[in-house]
Amino acid sequence: MFARTAVAQATEKPAAADRIHVWDPLVRLFHWSLVAGFATAYLVEDDWLSLHVWAGYLVLALIAVRLVWGFAGPRHARFSDFVRGPRQIGRYFADTFQGRAPRYLGHNPAGGAMIVLLLTAVAATGITGLALYGAQELAGPLAPLTRDWPAAWGHNLEEVHEVLANLTLGLILLHLAGVIASSLLHRENLVRAMITGDKRRDPE
Repeated sequence: MFARTAVAQATEKPAAADRIHVWDPLVRLFHWSLVAGFATAYLVEDDWLSLHVWAGYLVLALIAVRLVWGFAGPRHARFSDFVRGPRQIGRYFADTFQGRAPRYLGHNPAGGAMIVLLLTAVAATGITGLALYGAQELAGPLAPLTRDWPAAWGHNLEEVHEVLANLTLGLILLHLAGVIASSLLHRENLVRAMITGDKRRDPE
């Protein structure tokens, strides 16, 4: 028994030494819950209004938690670790097109910019959805503010909400393209990393 345990530990050590834990459980739970929440809200639309609304509530709650975690979480969860200025983002894109972009354990500058855009777009979609729910259904937390709006305002708000939802979907597709490109460039599975939380330890 002891010998078998020792052999198992010996075979596990090289793999463990080659990996580093990057994404904490809350970041991973947020990521996949946001995917599920937005996908649900987008796909059901008004066919199942209650489900659509509750998915929207979930998305907004997740955004609020992520904003707090962006300041209070561990290193790679913090905005200070991946939010970069336009110059650094532009340089990263230029290096990527030339096939020599550096590898980051956390989010790279382009990924950090995409996260900010996605958080903003998803939050704006959710908030306009709440306002629309209050204006048209006279329900939800914003109903006291929007229930007396003219019908034309509600119609315009519905169009804005739909445009924001489609814009968010477009950003998600760009995000997926970036994940694929970065995975190929650095020869690592970034989707699996967001599931396990682990990445290769040493940058190439």
